Amino acid sequence: MPIPEDVTGDEVDKDVRQELQSLPKTLAEDVARNLVMVARLIDEDPEGAYGYSRVALRLASRVAAVREAAGFAAYANQKYSEALAEFRAARRMTGSTELWPVMADCERGLGRPEKALDMAGAPEVQKLDKAGQVEMRLVAAGARRDMDQLDAAIVTLQSPELASNSVQPWTARLRYAYADALLAAGRESEAREWFGKAVEADRDGSTDASDRLAELDGVEFVDAMDEDDAESATETVVTVLVDENTTTADEAGAEPDEPTDEDEPEGVEPKTVQIKDTPED
Repeated sequence: MPIPEDVTGDEVDKDVRQELQSLPKTLAEDVARNLVMVARLIDEDPEGAYGYSRVALRLASRVAAVREAAGFAAYANQKYSEALAEFRAARRMTGSTELWPVMADCERGLGRPEKALDMAGAPEVQKLDKAGQVEMRLVAAGARRDMDQLDAAIVTLQSPELASNSVQPWTARLRYAYADALLAAGRESEAREWFGKAVEADRDGSTDASDRLAELDGVEFVDAMDEDDAESATETVVTVLVDENTTTADEAGAEPDEPTDEDEPEGVEPKTVQIKDTPED
């Protein structure tokens, strides 16, 4: 697959670069460049990212970072079975529990929320850092909602991290999930409060909390210009009543004749002229 010339492969972080040192230099560079493309495209063009991940996987399937990247690319395309297989492979290679929450979310995607809940209670969760534990809590709450256990989902999200006034990378998403669960349970006033708190913490626009809050406040968003308006914007027609004796722009330079009775017949209606205003190219 084509890779822009400005992508050198040096953009990968040092841990990945270290893993790639087990490969011949030229191969390592090719793999690194494909991994950079995965990272660049995974949010805006998941299918494109998936394509680059498959190239990297063919080149270096025994590198944990490659298996992990392939897993995230498959996950972004809702290929949950494939993603889970790649995450498991990466975990076997590294022994790390870092991917445990996303693996549990793949179980949700495969329609197995009970399995996700089992994973949420596994010893591996205690080995996660704070961000990983919060992520696991979000997955567990989602699994509860999958099982129509709204009250349990709300309780699952209630935690010291939710109550903290400190804003962390996960704060906006945690508050948003809590607000959404409250709203699903019919607790609208509380939901509005927590959507507002999510907006305060959402510094990079990772959620649509502001839109949800506006909806609760009764603000309706409409397109400023619909299809019919767009068409009419290309050509404006103005109807003007023009008297017979009015001097037009084309006649401005001509000397007017002396009016006579014949020039002003009685009972003649003014002319109706349509002027088309079409934007210039």
